[in-house]
Amino acid sequence: MLQQMRTSAKWIWIVIFVAFVGGFLLFQSSGLGGRSVITPTTAVAKVNGQDILYTDWVTRYNNEVQSSQQRTGRSMSQDETRAVENNTFDQMVNEVLLEQEYRKRGIVVTDDELREYARFAPPPWLQQSADLQTEGQFDIQKYQRLLNSPAARQQGLLVALENYYRTEIPRQKLFEQVSTGVYLSDVELWRMWQDSHDSAQVSYLVWRPQPTDADIKAVSDADAQAFFDKHKSLFSRTGHASLSLVEIPRIVTADDSNAVRDRANRLRAEILGGAKFEDVAKRESADTLSGAQGGDLGKGARNRFVPDFEKAAYALAPGEVSQPVLTQFGYHLIRVDTKKGDTLSLRHILLKIAASDSNAAKIDRRADELAKLAGGSDQPAKFDAAAKQLGLSIRHITAIENQPATYGQQLVPSVSAWAFGGAKAGETSDLFDADYGYFMARLDTLVEGGEPTFEKSKDQAKLSVAVEQKLHKLARDAEAVSAAAGSQGFEAAAKGANQVPQQTKAFTRIGSVEGLGQFTRPVGAAFGLPVGGVSAPIEAEDAVYVLRVDRRVNADRAEFEKAKAGLRAQQVDQLRQQRLQNWLADLRKNAKIVDNRKKLFNAARRSST
Repeated sequence: MLQQMRTSAKWIWIVIFVAFVGGFLLFQSSGLGGRSVITPTTAVAKVNGQDILYTDWVTRYNNEVQSSQQRTGRSMSQDETRAVENNTFDQMVNEVLLEQEYRKRGIVVTDDELREYARFAPPPWLQQSADLQTEGQFDIQKYQRLLNSPAARQQGLLVALENYYRTEIPRQKLFEQVSTGVYLSDVELWRMWQDSHDSAQVSYLVWRPQPTDADIKAVSDADAQAFFDKHKSLFSRTGHASLSLVEIPRIVTADDSNAVRDRANRLRAEILGGAKFEDVAKRESADTLSGAQGGDLGKGARNRFVPDFEKAAYALAPGEVSQPVLTQFGYHLIRVDTKKGDTLSLRHILLKIAASDSNAAKIDRRADELAKLAGGSDQPAKFDAAAKQLGLSIRHITAIENQPATYGQQLVPSVSAWAFGGAKAGETSDLFDADYGYFMARLDTLVEGGEPTFEKSKDQAKLSVAVEQKLHKLARDAEAVSAAAGSQGFEAAAKGANQVPQQTKAFTRIGSVEGLGQFTRPVGAAFGLPVGGVSAPIEAEDAVYVLRVDRRVNADRAEFEKAKAGLRAQQVDQLRQQRLQNWLADLRKNAKIVDNRKKLFNAARRSST
């Protein structure tokens, strides 16, 4: 049954998805269910008092899901759908915030500005159009002729451009206001150059706190509360779930691989016999995105592809069709269209390696049996019984909200989205399908994310206080070692304290240093002490250090002067981008955003039971 369904699933899914969402919204908004959870005026969010309608959000992310499925030719996992939902939600919130900011700042778009932008600043999707290229480059004259042609109005291009610029021009004006005024003096540039070009090497001793249970119990509630209030952001947590998992893998045999290679050889012979590579790619390639374009992978330099594919591609002469090339994606037939130095334009046909029909049928029957025994059950024991009956090992994993679940290096599709989509402890999922197997999960425990409270965070706060107290005590112990190093030498003082000095490799102020971390107080101290100097105890977040500077190399001023002009342009651009990102983050942080998604999902779930 599953084998037959898979052959037509990618087309059926799109129809079912649209029908489900449309039907769900109609059902909920009509009140036919007895209790209307979703109405045409239901807000999925409020942004500074302004509503974002639930129906608008669903329509928009539904369109994104459909577009993705049509591009890839496959249905999306629940994890992928959840990511689209979240991204769409964030985009709509940001759009409302920007619109509010436009009004506040009086930013408008005039008709003259629209015409000027449309004539001389075409959007990226038009610059990439093959019809507007001349010898591989965008041709502004072709574009302007198109604008003045009747086709531009008849095909809706002018309306599309107006909609694009009415969104894009205010955004550019606002961003220009926010990020202007960035300037870097020579002194500031030299300091930045030093941060990335001065280097140091140190030897260090480290004391790491290991509080006991007694140390933690000795921390008073008042001290823990004070620490929590001061460092509340440290206790913010993302939701996490404990799950039991079983898998029925799709096992691919050597015979399966050989069969796909033989098929690739038959296709190659067909092409060499006169068939067009492009037509065969459209008909046969499992890479549906490039396959729709005749296998076209575009033009580019090295390091675009996995090593085995790239090695084979660069060994080909223009027009030559490769032998079947095996990568982790399957077997490829490759044809290079043009080759100039390291730049290739090429096409490929991908054939994925899958289990044979007979083997796949056995796997599907086993998965059907698992679904019948435990799928969707609210009785935890059924999951264990089904695993035992089918001889499946139960794995225990932790899933993080808004992240796909994994075990080892293996991705587990849809399980995380299901767990955080309203499932209850003890409930078993339906069967989830991936190219490499079937999965089923049981939700064992669920901890919701969100704003931290002291009661939920008290144990962690007490541990943090105990660590802090231990650090202070270790700093006093380290003080004696630091003082002894001045008279006895660093190695002798370390030996007296039963410590073994560790030495770093050369590092800069901005690099990550094994043993010292990145942007930490010990890293900073390495550039403040003289060569041979020994530091006083340095308290970091999780350890106390005493270090000696063994070597330091200062940046070359002459090299800086040569690079200064380019460095200034690069750093100013980066600072403008950083200022813009910080401004957007602050805008969202200071906004009053009410997110109703979980409340609406839970209400809809309750009304359906």
